[in-house]
Amino acid sequence: MSRIVIVTGMSGAGRSSCLRILEDVGYEAVDNLPFQLLTRLLRPNEPPERPLAVGVDSRTRGLVPAELVREVERFRAEAATPIRLVFFECDDDVLQRRYTESRRRHPLAQDRPVTDGIARERVLMAPLKAAADLVIDTSSSTLADLRRRVVAELDPQAEGRLTITVLSFSFRNGLPREADIVFDARFLSNPHYVQALRPLTGLAPAVQDHVARDPDWRSTLDRLEALLMPLLPRYRAEGKSYLTIAVGCTGGRHRSVALAEELARRLRSGGWQPAVVHRDLVECEGDPAEPSR
Repeated sequence: MSRIVIVTGMSGAGRSSCLRILEDVGYEAVDNLPFQLLTRLLRPNEPPERPLAVGVDSRTRGLVPAELVREVERFRAEAATPIRLVFFECDDDVLQRRYTESRRRHPLAQDRPVTDGIARERVLMAPLKAAADLVIDTSSSTLADLRRRVVAELDPQAEGRLTITVLSFSFRNGLPREADIVFDARFLSNPHYVQALRPLTGLAPAVQDHVARDPDWRSTLDRLEALLMPLLPRYRAEGKSYLTIAVGCTGGRHRSVALAEELARRLRSGGWQPAVVHRDLVECEGDPAEPSR
């Protein structure tokens, strides 16, 4: 059965990137139609022939967010075609940085500071965020992160599949917002205090060997594996499509990286295909959104 996805959210948070990703996986994408034309797409007796992604943002002519929410609810009540409302969110300071770096104007701040446009847009779009089936926060996401999340949640071919990400991070830089399960690796022996290992990362064999010599290393991994292996099929059976297992240490360079790599290896041995992301190990690949959108 075809489905409809309405993609909306804060300008610069990744909405346009999401539409391009959905086009890549087979959706027909329609962006920024006037509101009256948009409502014509939501006709219960005219389901789309293939999956349809509809972009809506603060530039949409005649947009009344509360009215769009009512149209979505009416469509759900009258049509058999599945419909989802997806909202893209992002921290104000990150949005401001994206606009500043790109030198683009915010759509609601043509003659005002960017911060004013962001504040106005938050108020305008609040009803859509409150009604969203899925809120995706891209404050710390790269394009690769965004693609994995969108495909896992919205690709029709991904239904029934659990996409797993094992994410290393630094507690100093804050908990990952997307984390479903968080594990603290700061009890392990710290390579930071070994002069020869300090400039290396948890990807280096010497660092991995050092951490693996900790007396609690193997038993910790055994217990983590014993915990996760029965849970993953249950998450999938409950319809969860995207799971992030976050492993943190102080700096996000040594212990968390080594533990994330070994945990991912064990998950692969168990028949899963996790992606591994080291959030604080490398420079950010770039923001997931074009600020103009």
